[in-house]
Amino acid sequence: MNLYLLRHGIAVDSAESGVVPDAERPLTPRGRRRMLQIARAMSALDVSFDLIFSSPLVRAAESAAIVAQCMKLRNALKFTDDLMPGGDPRSLLRRLNQRRPRPKNVLLVGHEPYLSQLIARLVAGNDGLAMELKKGGLCKLKATALRWGQCATLVWLLTPRHMMRMADCSPGTK
Repeated sequence: MNLYLLRHGIAVDSAESGVVPDAERPLTPRGRRRMLQIARAMSALDVSFDLIFSSPLVRAAESAAIVAQCMKLRNALKFTDDLMPGGDPRSLLRRLNQRRPRPKNVLLVGHEPYLSQLIARLVAGNDGLAMELKKGGLCKLKATALRWGQCATLVWLLTPRHMMRMADCSPGTK
C-alpha cells in the first residue's frame, strides 16, 4: 500500500477571523490557491488515489475536497475522526486494513503533529523521528503490511514549495 500524507493548507488564524472553534477555521484565499497548485502537482506526479481519508475539521476537509475535485475523485473522499487532532491512529490503521477491496493508494489529509507522529511510528517504530510536515506538505510511505509500529518505508517528502514549483512546470498550468 502507498500511503500519502498531506497536511491541510493555510487556514485563517482564529484570533483574526473571529471564528472561535478551532474545528471551524477555513482555508484562507491564499490557502485555497496554494492547495489547488498542490493538487495540480499531485497530478503532475501521476499519482491517483483509491481512497482519500480526511479529518472532518474544516481546513482539512476543504483541502481534501480541492484535491478530490482537481483529480476527479470526489467519490473517493471519506471523513474520519481518527485523523482529527487527538484522533486514534491505531483505529485509522484498522479502518485501512479492513477496507475491501484493499486500497493500493491512500491519501490521508490531516494536521500536525498527528501526521508527523504517524509517519515516525510507521517508519521508525517510535516517536523518535523528529520532523514537521509543513502546511500543504506531502509525504509518501510504502508498506506491504500496515500495522502499528515500523512497517513502512519513507519514499519521499515534498515541501509545499516543491509542490508549487512542480505545478508551475506541469503542462496546462500556464
